[in-house]
Amino acid sequence: QVHLVESGGGLVQTGGSLRLSCAASGRTLSNFTMGWIRQAPGKEREFVAAIVWNGGGSFYAGSVEGRSTVSRDNVHNTVYLQMNSLRPEDTAVYYCAAAHWPTTLPEEYPYWGQGTQVTVSS
Repeated sequence: QVHLVESGGGLVQTGGSLRLSCAASGRTLSNFTMGWIRQAPGKEREFVAAIVWNGGGSFYAGSVEGRSTVSRDNVHNTVYLQMNSLRPEDTAVYYCAAAHWPTTLPEEYPYWGQGTQVTVSS
């Protein structure tokens, strides 16, 4: 089992930045891909970014590429999502999730945190 706890969401103006954190515990994380997935009201879950824990390779959705960076801290078992140049359409609940392989499909992530709200005002 993997336990995930997000933090760092909040209200920010258009063009601002936020850094989300995901503290992970439980099973050894070296075999997992850690992802960020968001869901806006009335919309489907949307993949944002992910990082392969063992090796550190990362990949992004086109909507955030160039504005966001996903990283990990091996010592503290924490994954981060740095988001810059935020837009109102980035408003959503952001979830940290863990998958057994690199994937952009939310349904392939079996472990989820409780989510953190990000609101971008125009």
